Formats: sequence, C-alpha cells, structure tokens
Amino acid sequence: MNLRILHPICAALAFLPLTACKKPSPPAAVPPMPVIAAEVLVRDQPIYVEYIGQTLGSRDVEIRARVEGFLETVNFLEGMPVASNALLYTIDARPFQAALSQAQGALAQTQASVDKARRDTNRLGSLWLKNAISRQQYDDALAAEENATGALQSARAATNSAEIQLGYTKIYSPIDGLVGKTEVKAGNLVGRGTSTLLTTISEVDPISVRFSVSEQQYLTWKRRHGDDNRSRDAANGLFELILGDGTLHPHLGSVTFADRQVDAKTGTLLLEVSFPNSDRLLRPGQFARVRFAVEVVTNAVMVPQRAVTELQATYSVFVAGAGGKAEFRKVIPGPRVGTFYVIKEGLKAGEKIVVEGIQKLQNNAPIAALFTNLVAEVPVLKSSTAK
Repeated sequence: MNLRILHPICAALAFLPLTACKKPSPPAAVPPMPVIAAEVLVRDQPIYVEYIGQTLGSRDVEIRARVEGFLETVNFLEGMPVASNALLYTIDARPFQAALSQAQGALAQTQASVDKARRDTNRLGSLWLKNAISRQQYDDALAAEENATGALQSARAATNSAEIQLGYTKIYSPIDGLVGKTEVKAGNLVGRGTSTLLTTISEVDPISVRFSVSEQQYLTWKRRHGDDNRSRDAANGLFELILGDGTLHPHLGSVTFADRQVDAKTGTLLLEVSFPNSDRLLRPGQFARVRFAVEVVTNAVMVPQRAVTELQATYSVFVAGAGGKAEFRKVIPGPRVGTFYVIKEGLKAGEKIVVEGIQKLQNNAPIAALFTNLVAEVPVLKSSTAK
C-alpha cells in the first residue's frame, strides 16, 4: 500500500472526533426595525361623492344690435361690472331720427284728414236729415271718415315703430353683472342682415355650476330628499365647491335645476348648483369640482392609504402588536376620504397600525415604533367659513 495516500486519510480521521463534539453557535438576534405607528382614527365620517363641472353665470345675456347702423361709441370697460340700465353702446341715430320725423309728419297729415272727414260727416248728416242731400252723398262721407280713421291708425303704428327703431340705437344693460369683451369696435357697421353680437353680460352672484351625476347617485338623492319643500330645504347648503387650484369655495351651494331626463348615452343626469359669489371671485367657464355627502358612517375606522398594502385585490396592514412585534392583518377597505380609507372589516378602535416603514416588514417581525397622531392628517371636508 502506498504510504503517501494513507497519511492524509489518517490525519482526517484523527480530526473528526474533535469537530463532532463542538456545539453550533446560536443565531444572531434580529434588531427591531424602526417604524412609525399610530392609533386608528375613529369618528363619524360623511362619505362624499365628487363630480367635475364648469361654472356659468346665473344669467348669461347676449347683447346684440337690433338695428342696422354704424357703431358710434362703446361706453364700458371690458371685464368690469355694469349696472342694470347702464348705457353700453350707441349706434348712429340720424337715419332713424329722420324716419321718425317723416312718420310724425305723415301722422299729422292723416290726423288732419280725419278731422276734415268728421266735420264733413257731421255737416252732411244734418243735411241728410233735412232731405237736402241724397243718402249716397252721406254714405260717401261716412266711408271717407272710416278710411281716414284707418289711415290714422296706420300712421300712429308707423310712428311708434320709428320711435322703437330709434330707441334701439342706444343699447343698455338688462341686468347687473360682469360685461365681457366687446366683439365690435366703434366705427363698424352692425346689424346688417343679422343681429350682430356685441358682447355678453353674466350675472355672477350667485354663480352656477353644471355637472352630471350617475343614475345611481340620482336615485339615492331622490329617495332621500324627494320633491316636497321640506326635503328641498334640507338639501340646500349641502354642496361644496373645489376650485381649479384645489382651494375650497367659502360658501355652500344648493340645487337650482335638474334636467327632465337621464342621458341615455351616458346614464347621467344634468344638475345645476348655485353658490354665493359676492366677491365675484368666480367667473363663468372656470373648472370646478362639486362634492356632497351621500351618507354618514358612524364610528368609522379610518387609516391612511399609505399604511394599506394591496396585492391581487387583497388589502392588508401591519398592526403594532403586543411585545413590540408587527402583526400582519387582512382588512376590507370601504370608500376613500381624501388620503384615508374607511375600513369596513379587520380593524377596531384602539388598535395601532404601522403607517411608515412597512416595505420590509414581515409577520411577527420585531419593531421599534415611534408613535404619531393621525388627527392632524385627516382631511377637512367642510370649510370653516362656510355659511
């Protein structure tokens, strides 16, 4: 036998008893993971629905030229408030003044003809009673008076028409509101063929918002509020307006209009809600979001969305359990309120959940929790200045 081969084998066999008797070292303790935890928020929570709409004036009036002529003056500042009956435009009135003078002259002539016809009728009537003239002569006098009277009515109508046409050369604001830009400048010919659009005035206090609600939400609202005056009064002041920059309009709104039918293509119903706008902050055409409460969940358990993990339609949270360990918990979320979930099942009042640091957590993992308060994070859904 080759002794060179036996030597390493013997050395290894001699070493085996020494290694077999040695005890394995215990695993190193896992340090607790630092996390931020908080007690779940519990409160009576209104559940809101939100719809996108657009503002419009409570009255939008198009100002048009009703007679043909050259525009002489523009008597307002574009984009500024105007009062009712304020002078907006003037059109060259000379042709219409001439037409009125002509109509007044024709009226005077016709009036003179009527007066003469009446005198003739009276004179011939007494002669006919004395048989001094024929019946035919008297009938001709009566017919002449009737013709003159009819011509007088036509002349008066023509004079009234000329006065009206002359009045259209001065254009006044029919409402209080904000006037838009002028579509036509002084010196332009307006009113030829069609009534030229001059400008538009909008009444913006109150301001209106139109939006479409789903058929389901309409049915829920209808069953709750109905058509009677008491139910309508209860529904007033329940709508909030979120502006394009994310701020909340300081006044609440009320329904002023609901369309007569549901749109068959979209399954939605058009609504209009009116909001006070005394400072004229809102203008027609602005983007807006309208929200209102459809129900109130009593003692709702609420957690931030960032604390909830979703995997294949399964939602879960980590509860900061006893003994400083994270407990994996499945939950069933309900509606969202801002950045919070209303939890239907899986959590109860008083429990504390991990809100930050959940990315690497596992069930029963040790944690070192720093606690915070969720009250400061909960969204304020009503303006403190709302009236």
